[in-house]
Amino acid sequence: MGADTSTNTDPGVPALAELLLARGWRLATAESCTGGLIAASCTALSGSSAWFERGFVTYSNEAKTELLGVPAELIAQHGAVSEPVALAMAEGALRHAHAEVAVAVTGIAGPAGGSPDKPVGTVWIAWAVQGAPAHAVCHHFDGDRAQVREATVRDALAGVRRRLTPL
Repeated sequence: MGADTSTNTDPGVPALAELLLARGWRLATAESCTGGLIAASCTALSGSSAWFERGFVTYSNEAKTELLGVPAELIAQHGAVSEPVALAMAEGALRHAHAEVAVAVTGIAGPAGGSPDKPVGTVWIAWAVQGAPAHAVCHHFDGDRAQVREATVRDALAGVRRRLTPL
């Protein structure tokens, strides 16, 4: 499988494709702050239809609730940029897709929207693998909006690869 030369492809996508294909698994994404960039990075690789199932762009809180089943009360209690919401997004993507693994991201890419508790660059990334508990990690990325989003894509996909790589 040859790598696409598009600049929209994360360099780790070909390795991710190989890992998913070897297992016969498919990936789903649930994205807020990246607005579909993870899905775009995956689908920039020719042949991705064999392993990329679907992407949910759930930028608004309503979309998170309607498309992924994230409880509105969870968002109200913790905020959209939180561990519980990221976990619920990943689990919801897995539940609403024909996939065995899902990644979800929710964060504050900036330049506005930050707070003392959740400054610009705060991003929660969660992964869900069928049959295992979901896991989430909080990052604090530096840079402008584009850099925060790029770092989010890179770390989200690296996390999927780590979960698929045998120990």
